Amino acid sequence: MIDIIEKYFPELSDRQKEQLTYMQELYEEWNAQINVISRKDMEHFTERHLLHSLSIALYLKFKAGWWVADIGTGGGFPGIPLAILYPDVKFNLIDSIGKKIKVVKAVSEALELKNVTAIWGRAEEQDIQVNVVVTRAVAPLPDLVKWATPLLKAQSKGIIALKGGDLTDELQGYKKRSSIIPLSNYFEEPFFESKSVVHYQP
Repeated sequence: MIDIIEKYFPELSDRQKEQLTYMQELYEEWNAQINVISRKDMEHFTERHLLHSLSIALYLKFKAGWWVADIGTGGGFPGIPLAILYPDVKFNLIDSIGKKIKVVKAVSEALELKNVTAIWGRAEEQDIQVNVVVTRAVAPLPDLVKWATPLLKAQSKGIIALKGGDLTDELQGYKKRSSIIPLSNYFEEPFFESKSVVHYQP
């Protein structure tokens, strides 16, 4: 299961491999109680959730000491896989749905992640300042910009959003400040052919 991740992240420590492997078991347990991941996607958990989340790290290397906000984290993606990859980076995982944050807290504790803070609430109401905002399939870019901009430090890396499909209409009016990077640049698996990283710099 972990082979597909090691293919693209060969420098993972044994501890990181253990944590990433344990994630599937944890989410299977939680999914039986609270539907945080679709049943169909659980069959492809490593590729569609872990690897997809970690793709952000192939585009941008995070630096030790950074603060990151994951807006609309849901069950903890992309924040938890990235927190495993970057133990020296602080992650604030934010969602307005309490039961999803309950899962984030439980999974983070089970994985012994000391660099994750789970926050129940709306992103725009948080009094935090971060170096970068990450997000996955949460909302159109205009909404993300509105929610995320107040959280970003003056010299930030902006917003990195994992998105799928045709983004032409969504990025109308944002093209000068946005870059679209197809994930097929990094991965050979067919799942990633329609997926992109969108990087918005305020």
